[in-house]
Amino acid sequence: MGFVVPNCSALITDGGLATELEARGHDLSDPLWSARLLVEDPSEITAAHRAFFRAGADIATTASYQASFDGFAARGIGRQEAARLLRRSVELAQTARAEMADDGRKRWVAASIGPYGAALADGSEYRGRYGVSVAELAAWHRPRLDVLAEAGPDVLALETVPDTDEAEALRTAIAGCGIPAWLTYNLDGNHTRAGQSMAEAFAIAAETPEIVAVGVNCCSPDDVPAAITVAGETTGKPVIAYPNSGEGWNAQQRTWVGPSRYSGEQARQWITEGAHIIGGCCRVSPTDIAEIAQAAHGADQ
Repeated sequence: MGFVVPNCSALITDGGLATELEARGHDLSDPLWSARLLVEDPSEITAAHRAFFRAGADIATTASYQASFDGFAARGIGRQEAARLLRRSVELAQTARAEMADDGRKRWVAASIGPYGAALADGSEYRGRYGVSVAELAAWHRPRLDVLAEAGPDVLALETVPDTDEAEALRTAIAGCGIPAWLTYNLDGNHTRAGQSMAEAFAIAAETPEIVAVGVNCCSPDDVPAAITVAGETTGKPVIAYPNSGEGWNAQQRTWVGPSRYSGEQARQWITEGAHIIGGCCRVSPTDIAEIAQAAHGADQ
């Protein structure tokens, strides 16, 4: 099933996969994060995907964000088995989609390609500028990206990108892979986490045919409207936005603090301002996705 970004209505992507897995009772305080369950309890990942589909999501994002050959190797998992687990992440989302096929709705699977910093499991994906060259980053990303592409997702989600170096590396790595991709940055206000302007960041995708949508994820909902405008004006491509709940992460206490600022009314605004795909990231639950799906359907009318 080819992935086509609609012109006349918004697609809904899912929310925080790890958030739903934690709500189901799983402790994900682990360097592999949700990818740990690819090894230990894959059926729970399928159940989480199914929950988001039932809530109204059109797209499931795989449990591969923090999965890497290096991370699996640190657990004593060899390269061949690690590749099998990466493929499994796509297969689990495809299974959840197949289980929902009776209603006739189109649904898609997005293979999550998290940034290099996510695999380090030290929070550096929220800083960028790892001290690694663009060429080294591209060489690191390509083997994982190739395995995920071979598993047959509909789209590659190049997500939570903190800076233009990593975006350049990902643009190089996806060349010729045969799967469309979206590119989303993690912003801090009007800049990437590494401090580049939004216009500079989004321009990297403008002349890259493999990138079919561009936008933001895991930022505050408050940062979304300006990003939608700049992404659309800079690239001319469809825009995607799936922020976190707006709560703050307390690294010392390893807990989220403050109120959620995520709502269906905001989602309606994002569509009005030009977003073609909307959803959520950390701390966004199936209940939240149901709310924005309802809001999106109202905005389309």
